[in-house]
Amino acid sequence: MTDISTPTQHEQLPVRVLGGPTALFEYGGLRFLTDPTFDAPREYPVRGGLLTKTAPASAAPAELGPIDVVLLSHDEHPDNLDASGRALLADVPLTLTTPGGAQRLGAGAKGLADWEPVVLDRPGGGTVTVTGVPALHGPGTREEVEPVTGQVVGFVLTGQDLPTVYVSGDNASLALVEEIAERFGPVDTAILFAGAPRFTQLFDGAVIVLDSAQAAEAAGILGARRVVPVHCDSWAHFTESRDDVVAAFTKAGLADRLDLGGAALRTPEPQM
Repeated sequence: MTDISTPTQHEQLPVRVLGGPTALFEYGGLRFLTDPTFDAPREYPVRGGLLTKTAPASAAPAELGPIDVVLLSHDEHPDNLDASGRALLADVPLTLTTPGGAQRLGAGAKGLADWEPVVLDRPGGGTVTVTGVPALHGPGTREEVEPVTGQVVGFVLTGQDLPTVYVSGDNASLALVEEIAERFGPVDTAILFAGAPRFTQLFDGAVIVLDSAQAAEAAGILGARRVVPVHCDSWAHFTESRDDVVAAFTKAGLADRLDLGGAALRTPEPQM
């Protein structure tokens, strides 16, 4: 059995949570941003109703410095990619997302199928591998879920002498987490999308992304040494908050694994 208390390099991987599903981190000398959402609070018309953003991001895109890669779980919902996030993509060399999303977004976007890797060059030499991993945006089979909520992808980042990082995207399936753990576990840092979003008109009101208790269970399945929860604030349809995540991890005896993502990242100097 792996000793999950063994010191690792996660202390060298600061993650800054910006609000909603959006987080910034540096890995292997590359700067990654998850699901960019930077609009001011507002309402978005969607099929069957409205999505309401209740709080702004903690930083504007111009304050982040250059981004090398966006990890976009899916492009079809404004709580994962809003108008400001779409504008930001034009300044990012590479966006990794679903195959369908890459077709819709066009230049600069690459779709990853389940278990498909892409190898990126590190600035100081060497490479980082980003592997697309399966995710389901709701309960049930892919055939039942994807026609309703669309295709979603998660990501695992690996590299020589680097910790393993998992970014879940809008995933609601612990069975898929088990598959990911079998291939990549234990992971050093898991950026888990939580918040228990639900809609009465979808799937009989079942959650369409992990709730807090499921996030704690996912952490155990992954053997995660650190968990950064995202996607649990700033939107009215998220039925659980960061406080609920903390309570669930405490109940599961995993509170020491939580990192609420307040780390400061350096802003690279402009290249002359």
